[in-house]
Amino acid sequence: MAMSDRLLRAWYAGHPLLSLLRPLECLYRRVVAGKRARFVAGQGDIYRAPVPIVVVGNITVGGTGKTPLILWLIEHCQRHGLRVGVVSRGYGARPAHFPWRVTAEQSAAQAGDEPLLIVQRSGVPLMIDPDRGRAVKALLASESLDLILSDDGLQHYRLARDLELVLIDNARGLGNGRCLPAGPLREPAERLNSVDAVLYNGAMTDPASGFAFALQPTALINLRSGERQSLDYFAPQQALHAVAGIGNPQRFFTTLETLHWRPIAHAFADHAPYSAEVLNFTPSLPLVMTEKDAVKCRDFAASDWWYLAVDAVPSQAFVRWFDQQLLRLLPDRLLP
Repeated sequence: MAMSDRLLRAWYAGHPLLSLLRPLECLYRRVVAGKRARFVAGQGDIYRAPVPIVVVGNITVGGTGKTPLILWLIEHCQRHGLRVGVVSRGYGARPAHFPWRVTAEQSAAQAGDEPLLIVQRSGVPLMIDPDRGRAVKALLASESLDLILSDDGLQHYRLARDLELVLIDNARGLGNGRCLPAGPLREPAERLNSVDAVLYNGAMTDPASGFAFALQPTALINLRSGERQSLDYFAPQQALHAVAGIGNPQRFFTTLETLHWRPIAHAFADHAPYSAEVLNFTPSLPLVMTEKDAVKCRDFAASDWWYLAVDAVPSQAFVRWFDQQLLRLLPDRLLP
């Protein structure tokens, strides 16, 4: 197990040795508090876009379901007739330059796995750049848009925002509640008091402090052929290899178990690179992976490799709330 994986488990399971990191945590807290204070005071180089910016982020290290929710937000806004764009850091991407416009035919190595997934699923205009303000400017220079979603970027205080949505894994919560490096928090838990909405991935009902949303499996998609099959394609108790290189791999393996299959779990680091050799498992069984992993594996996929397509399903209370925010932000584009 990699050091990062062991540390992640310690943060969420609790480990007494993490107390040794508290002096570094205090230093980290001072740094992030200073950045936040300067942003709130309007100090520094902060870009304010001419269109509303909706940040979809988290305050924890590890996966919370941002990409499926962003896809839902894109589709929901488009149903309202809005022209939507997305900006992303493009973690792990190696384009020729920044900012970089992601297109569906690019490789995950060039574009980043999550940005490529978003473009391939939605066709939305998407720009990657570690400087998200610069990404927004480049996107608006090439597209006429009504709204821009920022994939992550909650802590990127050089970009002004009109709405902050924070996602939390309902099962893991905030871990031990401590900031990096003693815990998984990118910002203190009190930061949640200043965001516009908190969504809990996996909550069954809306908690008092926010909204519930779920990730609903919808189909199996063959990596090589693009063939789409229903979730009863594999018989109950079918053994299969399960690959997940996401922030919380166990959530994916548990999902496969709820579909009554018997996954042999192969957990990889978030954004891990793959090859045919790395995924050559024994015994020979069908392989099912996440869609995020699939965008990196299509070129060398075997005929029995599949990915599980999932859709975010937010609560009706969140849908109503979000529609109210759209009406507030874009009164000329949305009529009551």
